[in-house]
Amino acid sequence: MRHYERRLPHWDTTDQPLFVTFRLHGSLPRNRVFPPAALVSAGKAFVAVDRILDASTTGPLFLRRPEIAAMLAAALRHGDWALHRYELHAFVVMPNHVHLLATPHVPATKWLGPLKGFTAHQANLLVGAHGPFWQDESYDHLVRSDTEFDRIRAYIQQNPVKAGLAPTPGQFPWSSAS
Repeated sequence: MRHYERRLPHWDTTDQPLFVTFRLHGSLPRNRVFPPAALVSAGKAFVAVDRILDASTTGPLFLRRPEIAAMLAAALRHGDWALHRYELHAFVVMPNHVHLLATPHVPATKWLGPLKGFTAHQANLLVGAHGPFWQDESYDHLVRSDTEFDRIRAYIQQNPVKAGLAPTPGQFPWSSAS
């Protein structure tokens, strides 16, 4: 397992569950204010950012488009079922970000990078654009226990309900719970 940091901490691991969140380029407001990094844990910073993303009604919301959300959900499943790059435990495609819980079988450069690259290219074709689609850095969290795994899976499945996008997890079409 390799651990490194850019702006966020990253875990490049295989055969251990990983919670990953990636978001659309430009999806956070420029004027947001967060406490200094020394005062806030990565987990608390994640919660603050996720609340902003869930409540966002402005900025890029391309994943709200059914054809893009469907393409992304299919690509996530394809990486598991056909390419065997990871075991996909749970996912949700929100209007401006994606949460997934997976156990990688290959390093991140062989699954997350290609996943984001492919889906960015396909989405740009669908919207008739070019340039950055995803924010270049993802949030990832190494899952350390079965209890944490279950909590994260429930968090992912409940995210569209909490954001007011569906009455139940199973009624949100762009999720592993549907």
